[in-house]
Amino acid sequence: MTSDTLPIRQDRDWQEQLRSAIDSTQQLLALLKLQPRQVSAAPAACADFPLKVPLAFARRMQVGNPRDPLLLQVLARAEELLEHPGYGRDPVGECGAASHGKGIIQKYHGRVLLLVTGACAINCRYCFRRHFPYSDHQNSRGEWREALERVAADPGVEEVILSGGDPLLASDRYLGDLVSQIAAIGHVRRLRIHTRLPVVIPDRVTAGLLEAICNERLQTVVVIHCNHANELDASVDTALQRLARRGITLLNQAVLLAGINDDEQALCDLSERLFRAGVLPYYLHLLDRVQGAAHFEVAEDRAGQLITGVSARLPGYLVPKLVREVAGAAAKTPAAMAKNGG
Repeated sequence: MTSDTLPIRQDRDWQEQLRSAIDSTQQLLALLKLQPRQVSAAPAACADFPLKVPLAFARRMQVGNPRDPLLLQVLARAEELLEHPGYGRDPVGECGAASHGKGIIQKYHGRVLLLVTGACAINCRYCFRRHFPYSDHQNSRGEWREALERVAADPGVEEVILSGGDPLLASDRYLGDLVSQIAAIGHVRRLRIHTRLPVVIPDRVTAGLLEAICNERLQTVVVIHCNHANELDASVDTALQRLARRGITLLNQAVLLAGINDDEQALCDLSERLFRAGVLPYYLHLLDRVQGAAHFEVAEDRAGQLITGVSARLPGYLVPKLVREVAGAAAKTPAAMAKNGG
């Protein structure tokens, strides 16, 4: 039984859904009929990274299952309070040389990333930006114009990436203005948007949003973030279809997470389910070693065995690239696949 059977009001206004998101361990566990002792829940871990789960996402969790793969992504657990060598607050070096001014990060040649907002619709406990100083990167409209002037001054930039937080938490008007300014830069050819909202609050994909992010001069790519097939239901399919009908390319990036999707069948199911929804698997990330997330890590040799197994079972276009992000590297670093089938 999933929590779909529970009498929870579903408001189609995405902003109301955001305001009514679950924000306490007690509320989430009560919804799923679980006790704190069953899940090693630790509300103290929410002190600097609050719990936040939209009801639309929580309703896909299985009632009574302490190992539900969606629950484990969002539940604050005691393991987060432990310190581990090699884990830090800026695991991919975004606060150093990659920062190119307020709101701009440039890690790789030919593309820049704009931090549109520091807010998210859901707080995933493994998030590599869970300690990021977003308050230092909040831009006014005028400051965005200055930031985009720097992009315009670099003819090597062909792609602008909207990120955050989640950029789709910005208003349609704000996004439309920002996209129009990006489209006015002649050497920029692609707009990429990294977002979890079509998965966690599918009603965010409105006609107004589509008008805001689609520009006839730019090729638009939306990269969703989905780690498990159970995250996808009919409402998510509908949201993704709306994006696809506007000619938007849909890709997915997932993170390999212990106890959640570190299983060959789970990864195959995810790829197959994404493709049925019109999304191509893009990246499978090894965990970024952010403080508080060590319990999610899957060893690289085990990851290689898993992706080798997936490659043997699925066509190549359904096999995501297994990568690790290394601070200062010129691109994502491919992880080694296991030899001889692992």
